[in-house]
Amino acid sequence: MARYTGPKCKLCRREGEKLFLKGTRCLTAKCAIAKRAYPPGERRFRRRGKVSDYGEQLREKQKAKRSYGVLERQFRRYFHIAERQEGNTGENLVRLLERRLDNVVYLGGFAPSRAAARQLVTHGHVALNDHKADIPSLLVRPGDIVKVRAGRRRRELVEGYRQMTVERGVPPWLAVNPEEQSIQVLALPKPEEFSVPLRSNLIVELLSK
Repeated sequence: MARYTGPKCKLCRREGEKLFLKGTRCLTAKCAIAKRAYPPGERRFRRRGKVSDYGEQLREKQKAKRSYGVLERQFRRYFHIAERQEGNTGENLVRLLERRLDNVVYLGGFAPSRAAARQLVTHGHVALNDHKADIPSLLVRPGDIVKVRAGRRRRELVEGYRQMTVERGVPPWLAVNPEEQSIQVLALPKPEEFSVPLRSNLIVELLSK
């Protein structure tokens, strides 16, 4: 299973904004954006001037990929699925990314970051509709229930994460039961409920070329 293993703070600096790839650390003074609010690399090689249309489209695509922890091939596969669906292609694309199992675990507050949520899933700590689910890219549907599997250690771990992220809130398309450590999918997310602010039209323009 391919994933990015390089320095995460470098990705935020490259996009020029916080992508919250390190969870609660991004809210502290240790955040790389707070210390070095400029792109990584030698300063003498940094470009100045107006960014081209292609540059804006590329940055938006990279922001989406890096925020949700998806690599290029899988991201393009999501785009092709979104193209075949009815409605706005850009909204369909982001909705697919929001429905990923690791993203739902993150949004439910059971992990401080999407990377931590991905690890919880791949290590077999999560069940989907009472069946063990260890594939982070599984897409949830309305009515699905995501639950932390039985086990004192994993439940203590997730409870610690939940206390850490309780101020973040839960989107209205999900319902969290803290006692049972479960998340119910109430509906598909609406554009105004997406967790990552993206200009999806720019991504569509880039990938449609």
